[in-house]
Amino acid sequence: MATARAELRIAADADAVWKVVGDFETGPLKMPPGHVIECRTDWDIRTVVFADGTVARERLVAIEDSQRRIAYAVLGGTVKPEHDNASMQVVPLGYRSCRLIWIHDVLPNDLAKALAAAMREGGPMIKATFETV
Repeated sequence: MATARAELRIAADADAVWKVVGDFETGPLKMPPGHVIECRTDWDIRTVVFADGTVARERLVAIEDSQRRIAYAVLGGTVKPEHDNASMQVVPLGYRSCRLIWIHDVLPNDLAKALAAAMREGGPMIKATFETV
């Protein structure tokens, strides 16, 4: 299994960042606005539509408010992994400073390259969104 990982240091309050990241229903629409154009949720499954036409069906695995961590799995859509386990965690670093740790463990292994590229592209936009709020 291959791993795609991104870490972003964000100049924003960890609780404010977690409020968006931990919102399974609408969080993707807010980080950053315009990158995700639609997010529909049916209980623990959400369908996320990106501006480039990519569609991801995702299942909520866990939300740990005390650890500011959300885990989910991509089930299908235009991205069809054999297996996927993803998480985002917000770690406070001090006053108006936190780290967002974003991890995807995925099969097949070569899918990790595409996920890593998408994370590299989206990461700076996510960071900028939180830092301008």
